[in-house]
Amino acid sequence: MKKFKDNWEITQNWQLFYPLFGILLSLGSGFLIAYRFKNFFEHGSVTQLLFLGIATLLLAYLFVKISLFCFAKLKNRWVLEYRWQFIAVFIVFAITGSTAGRISSPVMQMIGLDYETTSGWLYWPLRIVLIFPLYQLLLLVVAWIFGQYKFFYQFEKKMLSRMGLGFLFTK
Repeated sequence: MKKFKDNWEITQNWQLFYPLFGILLSLGSGFLIAYRFKNFFEHGSVTQLLFLGIATLLLAYLFVKISLFCFAKLKNRWVLEYRWQFIAVFIVFAITGSTAGRISSPVMQMIGLDYETTSGWLYWPLRIVLIFPLYQLLLLVVAWIFGQYKFFYQFEKKMLSRMGLGFLFTK
């Protein structure tokens, strides 16, 4: 455990939350993807359960490996004090993206644009335009919850200024 803590620059036990939560999210994502393929097997069979277990573990392993690869690539680009903060940043991105995607459909329905009744040529561009500000707001809220507000505030400021929307951050 000491080697793990040293590797991720974990100085206090509460910081172990981030790697543990990251692994749980990887397992959950792996399970959700594997669950989509459960119908290839007889319902409730041992083969189906075995497939779900093995596929979940393999996908979670793949997600962790991809994340570690990304950490190595972003280590010099992102200014973070500790290595464990990379995990927190990835968690914030994952939760924010999933949440923005999930709530954009009900918001579209609230404004009277339903997938069933609106042309795809209108629906999808409007949904993407709607997701953008939702994502920006959610990113700061979720970042604050996970203690990464300062990083994401700077990240958004830089991104929006590159898009010509830097005026949103002037005082």
